[in-house]
Amino acid sequence: MRFMMIVKANKDSEAGKLPPDEMIAAMGKYNEELMKAGVLVELGGLQSSAKGARVRFSSGKTIVIDGPFAETRELIAGYWVINVKSREEAIAWARRVPPPHGPDQECELEIRQFFELEDFVPSEAVDHHKELGKKLAAGKQ
Repeated sequence: MRFMMIVKANKDSEAGKLPPDEMIAAMGKYNEELMKAGVLVELGGLQSSAKGARVRFSSGKTIVIDGPFAETRELIAGYWVINVKSREEAIAWARRVPPPHGPDQECELEIRQFFELEDFVPSEAVDHHKELGKKLAAGKQ
């Protein structure tokens, strides 16, 4: 089962403030633990929303809205994708994360399970996505 552990942004991350070296070292150690356990699929940190945009689809129109975005607690600062046996195991890994914004900063992690193609009713469209997945895994794009 794949899960995304989402780190919510705060004022400092939205201001582009980088974490101190001690925090980077603690995250590196944690990421290494995920790798050694064989559960890490992908991870990344995101720059502030000032460097981003939103694409909104409404009433047949496509609208682009440039950042920054005001609602900091709704923004994402980073993420991990892990492959574990259960939701409980994902939560256990999330509980071990060093405080992403530092020990004195409030932070929230959200854990979300991915849909897998097997979750959908079999169809030609699902088969097409399975073929795309095989090509992607083989490095053919």
